[in-house]
This record gives sequence, C-alpha cells and structure tokens, in this order.
Amino acid sequence: MDDVRTVGVEEELLVVDSFGRPQPSGPAALAVASRRGEGETPDEHDRAEQETDQQDGDQQDTGTPAAHLMPELKAQQLELGTAVCRTLGEVDRELRHWRARAESAAASTGGHVAALATSPVAVDPVPTAGDRYARMLDTFGITAREMLTCGCHVHVSVTDDDEGVAALDRIRVWLPVLTALTANSPFWQGEDTGYASYRSQAWRRWPSAGPNEVFGDAAAYHRLVDRVLATDTVLDTGQVYFDARLSANWPTVEVRTADVTLHVEDAVTLAGLVRGLVETAVRDARDGNPPPDVPAAVLRMAGWRAGRSGLGSDLVDPLGGRPAPAADVVHALLEHVRTALADAGDEARVSAGVAEILRRGTGADLQRRVHRETGDLAAVVRAAVAVTAGRPDGVAQATHRPTG
Repeated sequence: MDDVRTVGVEEELLVVDSFGRPQPSGPAALAVASRRGEGETPDEHDRAEQETDQQDGDQQDTGTPAAHLMPELKAQQLELGTAVCRTLGEVDRELRHWRARAESAAASTGGHVAALATSPVAVDPVPTAGDRYARMLDTFGITAREMLTCGCHVHVSVTDDDEGVAALDRIRVWLPVLTALTANSPFWQGEDTGYASYRSQAWRRWPSAGPNEVFGDAAAYHRLVDRVLATDTVLDTGQVYFDARLSANWPTVEVRTADVTLHVEDAVTLAGLVRGLVETAVRDARDGNPPPDVPAAVLRMAGWRAGRSGLGSDLVDPLGGRPAPAADVVHALLEHVRTALADAGDEARVSAGVAEILRRGTGADLQRRVHRETGDLAAVVRAAVAVTAGRPDGVAQATHRPTG
C-alpha cells in the first residue's frame, strides 16, 4: 500500500432545525467543537486563511492536514475534513466519524446536520462573521449573499506540480460524470429547479468557476493562476474555483465538481473514482499519451447536462462529445479507471458502489421521491438528516411531521 496515492475528503453540510429549516447556528456549533478539540471557530479559521494568503502561492506544505470541523461562507453550514487516508475503508470510517461529530456539535445548539447540496426549503442565508467572508460579500454582491451550497471535494496526492498538472489535463473530460453520479440538489428556495444538481449551476456564478483548457505543464498552470489573480477579481488563491486544481496548501490534486452526497458510501465511491482517475492520468502521461483534445466550451456543455439530468437522461460522452445513455457513460468511466482501481485494491468496492448508485439513484432521486410521497419539503430535509446520520431506515419515520 505504500505506492497507493493518499486521498482526503472535505464535505460541506447544512445545519437545520427539527422542522427542516436551515438555522444559523454553525458558528455556535463550531465553538462547542473547538472546546472539544474537534474544530476551529470562524475567528480561528479567518486567521488561518490570512496566514495562508501571506505565504508564497507556489509553496506547498508537505505536512499532514488535521481532520476537523470548519466554518463555511454561511452560518447555516459546517465543513468537515478527513485525515489523509490510504484505503477506502479509512475514508469510510473518517467520514462516518466526522459526520457524527458534526451532528453532535449541531445538536448542542438544538440542530442537526444534513448532507444536502442545497436547501429544499426556502432560506435567507446568513453570512458567517469574518474579514474574508465580509470581503466576499462586498465584492460579489448577490452572488455571495444567495450562495448556500454544499459540495464534496476530493484530494489525491501527487509527487509534484508537474505530475499534478498532467493529471488535471487528463481527468478534466470525466469530471461532469462525477457531477451526475453525486447529484443531490434538485430544490432551491422551496421550488423544484428541474435540475438534479442545481448546486453545480449556482456555483458557476463565481467568476473563476468552471473547466479549463489543457495547461500542458505546471508553469502554464501557475501563469494562468497569476493572471487570474492579477485581474483583482477574486480575493486570493482560495477563490480560484477551477473544477479541478492544484491545492495551494497540500501536494494534491483537488477535484471540486461533486455535490455533497447523502450516503457515505457514495462519497467513498467518489473518492475511489477520483483516485483512479488521477492514477490513470499519470500513467497515461508517463506512457506519452496526450490529453484528450476536448475544448473547455464542450466541457461546459457536458457539465450543464450532468447537472440538469443527473443519471436520469443522456450524458455527453467524454471522448466522443455526443449524447449517450448515462449508464453507458458511467460504465465507460469505470472501465477507464479499472486497472488503477484494481492496483489500489479498490475495484470491488468502487464497482459495487457505482452499481448501487445506478440501481438506487442519486440523492436528488431520493429527495424527489420523498417530496412526491409527502408533498412536504421539510420531510425531505428530515429524511436527509436520517441518512446523513447513517440511519437510512429513518427515512420513513422522517416523513412524519414532528409536533411542538
């Protein structure tokens, strides 16, 4: 296992009350977590962000990030980060542990956490206090004020920036498939959007978000980041919201296109697929195979279609650029990474995870099913709370409205 790339996962969660309404108690929950040694308060996080901004953007910290709970842009959110993992079993245990610690912290303030990529019920987002968050609100106006979305980011280790960029250039065509597999945000401000992943649509409102052209090498990647920063449009390297990027703080490739998933196992499957994509890409680069020649404009179309229908309709074939049945495209992804999965010991688990998603459906499918059965968006949130807590059998009970 020493040769297997390490992987880490970050998840953003909604903080909600017993009636399914997002409540702005994330900072209070983090204060509890901080006293337990499990998280950092918004003030501590803001200071850490400022210290990172003062460092050389090309300087990567090769230390080990600590698993903990963190604040997000809105007070109705918590973020968790796993430790660095070598096996998918470790990823599973880390996610279950930190989801439980997030739930405990939220419960101390009378709330719960829900792995929902957008709020099904109407919400007035409340900003988290902090200098950086205040600057985001001032700079980006209604985009920052309305943004209440929860994603799942997967980090995979690389030996250096050149290897990382070789991976970025070759995985880019497959990232929309990950959006479709993790789609978990059909509702926005109390309405069905018609999208499976509306988070992926809302996220495109940030000026730096989206796919890139092929970079070619690390120098070209860093030149582009420098030119983005030189426009004085984004605040710092943390706001370079490419679909996939080199981490500014760790020697990793970070893939950012996924919704947070309701089921832990779906996040584990995602982590395995991303690790398989990175390893396959690096092997292709070593063998002299060029990146697929797909323009970023086509990738934007593929990403839009993935967010629109999830697995419910055609996706854009990553290499052919034509519509194809979603299951066929997902199986093509699995075949593309199968050798890397097998070498990492992940093939059986990831294959089973993909098959389960295709059989059961995504988080968006579950949300819509609960809403069809109940007509109650609060019931959708309560069902998500049960699944987030590892109680999928609690979905039926969650459809009953609480009293009080």
